[in-house]
Amino acid sequence: MSYKEMQEMLMKEMRLYHYPVAVKFFYDQAELDHFKDNAEEIHTPVKPMTFCQWQLAARMKGQTVLAEQDTLGCNNARYSFGWKDLDEGEIKGHAKYTRDLEQAERFVKTKHQLEKGLLAIVVAPLGSIDGLFEPDTVHFYCDNMQAYHLAVDYMAATDTHPLRPNITMNSSACGGNVFTLLEQEFNMLPACSGSYNAGKTERGEINVIIPGKKFKAVVDRLQHRIDEASSAITKPGDGFPGADICKNCPLIIFKKEK
Repeated sequence: MSYKEMQEMLMKEMRLYHYPVAVKFFYDQAELDHFKDNAEEIHTPVKPMTFCQWQLAARMKGQTVLAEQDTLGCNNARYSFGWKDLDEGEIKGHAKYTRDLEQAERFVKTKHQLEKGLLAIVVAPLGSIDGLFEPDTVHFYCDNMQAYHLAVDYMAATDTHPLRPNITMNSSACGGNVFTLLEQEFNMLPACSGSYNAGKTERGEINVIIPGKKFKAVVDRLQHRIDEASSAITKPGDGFPGADICKNCPLIIFKKEK
């Protein structure tokens, strides 16, 4: 199954509101050049903005965004991506969340951080990356039941239980992807204070981030369930994942008229 076919299936079967976002961290110049030479259409930020704002174009508009260090206007993301060292400003930026500066420093130091040398980052709708690159992570912005379905399929596909997501202060989208890439584990977390408004998640979307190397197994698991019954776990046989109907309720029943 191509990534385009995966996206079509996920949008249909999971009733996704946003495109799944494929994220690629480029460390190799040859790979980056291949992407630039072969991508049909590339968008770049006009002004520095946040990582979660880069993703807006991918998940809402279906645009492929190529961004580098000078177009990233978020210090939390710069730190997560290895484009910035720990400094006094980064610690003070977390002081409003913590009891004191000592706690803020300890908390920042526990965040996952990419190695130095990152050249660029691409965020793109999943369906547009065939022949361009394999995603490091696939990032979903989804509702509660969509997130649950993805989590359950991941657990079954990878034989992992229980899941232990990684939630950090002020770095849900950026730090969440870095954790998933480095640990090669599923992540599910709420919007942070920055991504809630900057990343436009006022609908209450939940972040679900899956390692690229394990993503196809998750899709295969979903396809298997569809072949057996339907995409819905909460109500097998129902085509809607998360129908808000009381389980086993004898009153909420519909019959087909002749």
